[in-house]
Amino acid sequence: MFVLSSAPALALDASHDVSQYAHTAWTLRDGALRGYPKSVVQTADGYLWLATDVGVLRFDGVRFVSWQPPAGARLPSGPVVRLLAARDGSLWIGTVQGLARWQDGALTDYRDLAGQYVFTLIQDHEGTVWAGTFSLQRTAKLCAIQGRRVECHGDDGALGRFVISVYEDARGNLWVGAATGLWRWKPHTPELYSMRDRFSEVHSMTEDENGTLLVAVNREIKRIVDRDLEAYRLPGVTKGPIKPTALLRDRNGGLWIGTQDQGVLHVHHGRMDQFVRADGLSGDFVNSLFEDIEGNVWVATLNGLDRFRDVVVATITSKQGLSTDTVMSVLAAKDGSVWLGTIGGLNRWKDERLTLQPISSRLTHEGVGSLFEDERGRLWVSSPRGLVYVENGSTSASVVASGYVQAIAETSPENLWVSDQERGLFHVREGRVVELIQWAALGGRNARSLSADPGQGGLWLGFFQGGVAYFKDGQVRASYTNADGLGRGEVTQLRVDLEGALWAATEGGLSRVQHGAIATLTSKNGLPCDAVRWAIEDEAHSLWLHTDCGLVRIVRSEVDAWVSDQTRTLQLTVYDSSDGVPAHSDVGSYGPKVARSGDGRLWFASYDGASVLDPRHLRSNTAVPPVLIEQVTADRKPYQPSPELRLPALVRDLRIDYTALSLTAPEKVRFRYKLEGRDQDWIDAGNRRQAFYTDLLPKAYRFHVIASNNDGMWNREGSVWSFSIQPAVYQTNGFKASGVLFVVAACWAIYRLRLARLAAQLDMRFEERLAERTRIGQELHDTLLQGALSASMQLQVVADEVIDERIKSKLDHILKRISQVNEEGRRTVQALRTDQGTSDDLDRALAREAEDFRGQQPVNIHLIVEGKRRPLHPLIRDEVYRLGREALANTFRHARATRVDIELEYAPDCLRVRIGDNGCGMPPDIVESGRPGHWGIRGMRERAERIGATLRLLTGVNAGTEVEVRVPGHVAFHRQPSDRKSKTSGRTWQT
Repeated sequence: MFVLSSAPALALDASHDVSQYAHTAWTLRDGALRGYPKSVVQTADGYLWLATDVGVLRFDGVRFVSWQPPAGARLPSGPVVRLLAARDGSLWIGTVQGLARWQDGALTDYRDLAGQYVFTLIQDHEGTVWAGTFSLQRTAKLCAIQGRRVECHGDDGALGRFVISVYEDARGNLWVGAATGLWRWKPHTPELYSMRDRFSEVHSMTEDENGTLLVAVNREIKRIVDRDLEAYRLPGVTKGPIKPTALLRDRNGGLWIGTQDQGVLHVHHGRMDQFVRADGLSGDFVNSLFEDIEGNVWVATLNGLDRFRDVVVATITSKQGLSTDTVMSVLAAKDGSVWLGTIGGLNRWKDERLTLQPISSRLTHEGVGSLFEDERGRLWVSSPRGLVYVENGSTSASVVASGYVQAIAETSPENLWVSDQERGLFHVREGRVVELIQWAALGGRNARSLSADPGQGGLWLGFFQGGVAYFKDGQVRASYTNADGLGRGEVTQLRVDLEGALWAATEGGLSRVQHGAIATLTSKNGLPCDAVRWAIEDEAHSLWLHTDCGLVRIVRSEVDAWVSDQTRTLQLTVYDSSDGVPAHSDVGSYGPKVARSGDGRLWFASYDGASVLDPRHLRSNTAVPPVLIEQVTADRKPYQPSPELRLPALVRDLRIDYTALSLTAPEKVRFRYKLEGRDQDWIDAGNRRQAFYTDLLPKAYRFHVIASNNDGMWNREGSVWSFSIQPAVYQTNGFKASGVLFVVAACWAIYRLRLARLAAQLDMRFEERLAERTRIGQELHDTLLQGALSASMQLQVVADEVIDERIKSKLDHILKRISQVNEEGRRTVQALRTDQGTSDDLDRALAREAEDFRGQQPVNIHLIVEGKRRPLHPLIRDEVYRLGREALANTFRHARATRVDIELEYAPDCLRVRIGDNGCGMPPDIVESGRPGHWGIRGMRERAERIGATLRLLTGVNAGTEVEVRVPGHVAFHRQPSDRKSKTSGRTWQT
């Protein structure tokens, strides 16, 4: 996504010196890049491109990547000399042997310039690309390129050996710096401007603030005045001739000058400053200058690459005239000046100029400590040698002798209070000490900070040991500590606001005290950390806090909301070292540490100098960063992220490299990504520029990454890449379906095998049980029944011979009883042996039982047989018969029914027997446990369980009863009758 072209024009603050910008250097020595950069450009996609002596490098602010042409394409041979980023997004590459154009993955070679040393490249406002060349035969060319059409000039030698620079000014004039001089090439007929010195070379051109052309020649800068070139005077002194190599006018009007041996010169607001290798520049020989879309200025030197970017907080140091960089206190005076107490003396900032104020060297020998301005406008200055005041340019004698004055406050005109770290609290009236209150009288604590309370006329004290106290009329009227809710630790600053609330900066947060109520703002409310060194309001009443983790800005509406609700998490802005905030948070105990000057700027002390920010002009990076997916690596093999890329099967490790092109502070760029098809939500990657996956299944995916720049400006559209992972053979749907079918078939075969084994086991058990029952039947028949029969026959003989009727009657009764026993025995033997001839007529047997049970009762019996009759296992047939007989017996004995249904179903998978009636039914308790003292229902359940059948009993009071027995088919049906005959099946018994 190309968004840079629509971004607002950003630029460096022209009021700052080069040393006040944030500076980063990448050098050849530290291995950050290979080859020294000669030319720097930025393409429309946001990448920075460098022409180096070893090739072309691409830079995203974090990584330098060596660029190579695609397979089968080659750049013109020889080192790369010059680059041009055209407005259509293409990159033009000039080498010592020709010119090529790179766009949309294709490399175009311009054969008209084959063998030509391409020295310079520009694009004019009409889109024409101009290329200047070098030739030892004094036939250097200037070529105009439009599409594939190339028109060159210079074959007549008019341009001499080289065309070293080409520039188009704001009026559309095309200027050419050639070996023969300076040419105005267009519009109209080319015109040569005399250089006077025939050895002068035009290295670079730009315009001044009035549109006058500036020309960098060998040892100076010239400008065109009335068709003549005259020297351009720089507002400053340099060490000898400047030997300019490159010129750049930034968007805010600052003039940057690259030199051969003096680093970078910066002309702005009528003054000039310098930045050289000793200041951190990668090298003093500058090859080129470039300003990117975000307003950063890039400097290419023989030793590396440098970036200068704007900061929120600028720092005034000795390079701007400060006596020393260690600032201990800062005070904004009523006259608009700002006083800076340093270890090197007292400095005054007035009308954008710094001056060192002459105060007794004896007093300032050890540096300036605390500062204060009283109602009369007198400036009070402390040092370890004493406390004095300055009035109308004169310095008083020491008011307080040598000591360490931490803070000064004025409760009323001419009534000052001075906190001395060791001796106590001095009361100064009309320039004289009138009272000393020792720290022991104030609880043994030493006050670091003081603040007058205009509303109540008293004095607030903040202590090194923690806590605050309100002092008035010689007494402590109130005292608060951490136990009362005040922030813990040292109180570094006190301030009373317009509403009369006291604000105390402590190591445990920023506390607010009003009417005895205390609230403390801490990290729980959103601060980056608890320790607050100072706080101040700007003109918009936003609150600024200096913490150990950076500088915090809280707008007034958020502050008011927190005052109303101390549990609230605030929306705030944090500035850190990348924004120019000094790394040192605690810079000693002298005060004040912060001040607001008359122009609204905030000044604060640091060991790096005096830091300054303007809350009214907070510079924000509004350039939305383009987001690009650069490369994909699957199992260590790189791929270009082409649309709908199909990765090979069985990819284990996938790495996706992405970037966002914000070059201002790339370390603060933040990323979020989501792999649709795998991730449920966005993943916050921080500033990491790679995504890793190791568990991707073969299917289609969509990778989406978004990013924000250093100021939180998000590119919500981001970059999207769709791809898929091919399945292995065993991961295809066909293979999976085959596998499922195979598993199902195998499971079915195992199931069938298991059923067969179970059926065989059941058959074996049934055969064993049947054989045992037959044996028992035979034994009962041959012994018990035959013996009983023999005994009854003998007893009958005796009975026939007895004449006594009384005895004969008793014998007849005994014979009748024996006959009943024999009959019951025969039935039992018959049941044990199972009649194979009738074993399959289960329906008829049940029907006969129903007829027998009915007798003379008015009951209709209905018999239904469904399905094709199949042979039943004899034992199963008998058990089912007994279950049915018990059900019929219960029906006729207890149901008082008028209809009984007997239903048999020979289903493919089971034998089902259902016996139902329309009688009175049974209560639920009887269904569960049977009638007390009866075993019918319980016995039926046990019998069904023994043969693997299920017994279902449905009933309700006056709703009839239904008994259903369901026997699995592999148990019930006799599949091989010939193999399952009992050895005694042919035998019969008679009783």
